[in-house]
Amino acid sequence: MAYSPQLFSRIAIAATMLSAVADRLGLWGDNASWGNWQNFEKYTAQLTFFLPEILSKFSAYAATSLEIILSVMLISGFKTKIAAIATGILLLIFALAMSISLGIKAPLDYSVWIGSSAAFMLAAQNGNFPARRQGGWRNRDCNQHSRT
Repeated sequence: MAYSPQLFSRIAIAATMLSAVADRLGLWGDNASWGNWQNFEKYTAQLTFFLPEILSKFSAYAATSLEIILSVMLISGFKTKIAAIATGILLLIFALAMSISLGIKAPLDYSVWIGSSAAFMLAAQNGNFPARRQGGWRNRDCNQHSRT
């Protein structure tokens, strides 16, 4: 099977988001950051301190729903570019909210900026990966600069 950096990126980004969802639902047990939905709602309220309480709760549900939907899209390869752009925006909003409410160190420690940039880089790829071309990536340059 040919190595595909796009596939690796899709799975890594999706797994990261699904892990966060599992944490909110208490599926990680003792290894959890939030451990349950109530703690996640409190954390969301801390990040969205500028919003009314009802919008803060809505943000928790919206973020979780989007993380599940976008993860499934990324894993399945369905509308990858759209899913990657939406994921990049979602993680960028999260990184900005963390920076404003908790300081710049928090999103750096949790690699939220990296996740956002990885999603945008995934969206920027055109899908024509060297490993998929006939002859593989090693022969690509050889075909353009043949020896005489």
